[in-house]
Amino acid sequence: MASTADFRNGFCMDFNSDIWTIVEFLHVKPGKGPAFVRTKLKSLTTGKVVENTFPSGHKVQEVRVERRTYQYLYHDDSGYQFMNNETFDQIAFSDGLIDSPQFLAEGMNVEVLMHAEKEIPLTVELPQHVVLEVTYCEPGVKGDTATNTLKPATLENGATVMVPLFVNTGTKIKVDTRSGTYVERVK
Repeated sequence: MASTADFRNGFCMDFNSDIWTIVEFLHVKPGKGPAFVRTKLKSLTTGKVVENTFPSGHKVQEVRVERRTYQYLYHDDSGYQFMNNETFDQIAFSDGLIDSPQFLAEGMNVEVLMHAEKEIPLTVELPQHVVLEVTYCEPGVKGDTATNTLKPATLENGATVMVPLFVNTGTKIKVDTRSGTYVERVK
């Protein structure tokens, strides 16, 4: 059992018969009344985000989780196929476990959050940024650079992102996997 004093970002707990992780928390000590901890929790099974307030010293059941590195292999009818980099075992994950499956590229290493006691996968986290090549985009219109205009570009794995006009087919770009936005050109 853990108390609210053990709360930190990324802390996993069993709450309302589900596994939750703390996205952010704030310890509040009002001038009148007891202290409490205001938290924003994300469900590791459904992805739902809720806000909850715990009284100071409240006990919760901590869930032990492990981060393991897996390599993405391919996608088929049974799901996304990954290989454990330590044991070389292959496992299939469904779309619901992966944050942004459209940015997966073959050979990419990802972090898998596993429930330590039950050995079940909770989430698959992609790297914060990935470098992908643009396979198709319309050429930029000359003279249309006065504003921050964007155009759609198709990447090597089939994903589409909005890029600036100077990006052309064959250019490698860095994409933020959390928001799905263009970051910069890569040389």
